[in-house]
Amino acid sequence: MKNIGLITIGQAPRQDVAPIIEKYLEGKAGLVQSGVLDGFTAEQVREFYSPGPGEYVLTTRMADGSAAVISRERIQSVLQGKIDAMEAAGIRTILLACTGVFPGLHTSAAHLIEPDRIIPPVVQAMLDGRRLGLIGPLPEQEDAMIEKFAGAGARLPFAAASPYTGTEADFRAAAERLSGHADVLVLDCMGYVEQHRQWAASAGVPAVLSNALMGKLVAEMV
Repeated sequence: MKNIGLITIGQAPRQDVAPIIEKYLEGKAGLVQSGVLDGFTAEQVREFYSPGPGEYVLTTRMADGSAAVISRERIQSVLQGKIDAMEAAGIRTILLACTGVFPGLHTSAAHLIEPDRIIPPVVQAMLDGRRLGLIGPLPEQEDAMIEKFAGAGARLPFAAASPYTGTEADFRAAAERLSGHADVLVLDCMGYVEQHRQWAASAGVPAVLSNALMGKLVAEMV
């Protein structure tokens, strides 16, 4: 059976995200998982990878289900090393389990699938004049997420609700805040699951689940 690599910026295995990807693969390929933070304790993650002033903020899931807030700049070289190791192991299709922007990631021959390069143009093509709203994990990610979908200096309605620490009330409140300003919502993190999508859609606005969209697209390439 063909294998697809799944690299998380947190710790593997991703028991939240992997089942969604596997659902759409329908047994046509297996998942080989790896994590940037594999082997690190929560204390070590805070010491080595916490964001500094002006750094690009990310959040992810640890193996015990807890959340970690990390810096793109501080994990980028580790992430590239995980990609290199997967390619060296013979994996020819690698999916990054993060919707954040990572300039400069590369492979020698393997196909690296980066959600940040796929989801925004697909969503924009689907909007057809409708208004886009974003739900992201952290308030401090607002500017970076809006720039990714609409360009520097643009404004889009945004609300924060974390896939790792957010409650049903958080998601319903976020969706309600956006409902009068958006016709389609994107849950812009690979950590959101179907339950989060249902909560976000409770205000009557359709919600797009990033990992489900990526799972459907990747499955078409197997």
